[in-house]
Amino acid sequence: MATKKKIVCPLCRGDIEVWANPLPTVDIIIEMSEEKGIILIHRRNEPRAWALPGGFVDYGETVEQAAAREALEETGLSLRELRQFHAYSDPKRDARAHTISVVFTAVGAGLPAAADDADGIGIFNESSLPADIAFDHRQILADYFASRR
Repeated sequence: MATKKKIVCPLCRGDIEVWANPLPTVDIIIEMSEEKGIILIHRRNEPRAWALPGGFVDYGETVEQAAAREALEETGLSLRELRQFHAYSDPKRDARAHTISVVFTAVGAGLPAAADDADGIGIFNESSLPADIAFDHRQILADYFASRR
């Protein structure tokens, strides 16, 4: 069910309807070919845990552009072979707000380095995933690894 509220316009004092819509995000499963693993970042902000690189889609950009931008900002990596993997939309996937994430897979190019919202970075495989993984990223990774079998 759509949620809306009314606020008052500061200029005309009229009512304005404001809709509460889910926020579009992207997450990227970045494969590192030579290391045979995927990149996770350790988040600088709450929730402070390991996560897939990603973030909010900016107004005026495509989800593909957002994925490339977020990957570069958080990991220093350029992306090759960017492909949509799946969308995740459970309203409870992020405790901060209702988000819908378009998840991509890609091959990383360059040397990984934590930056922007990341204070750590690592390369993991299915058997070496850290215990503390944020949001629904453990489920996303389970789906990803299952699709590779």
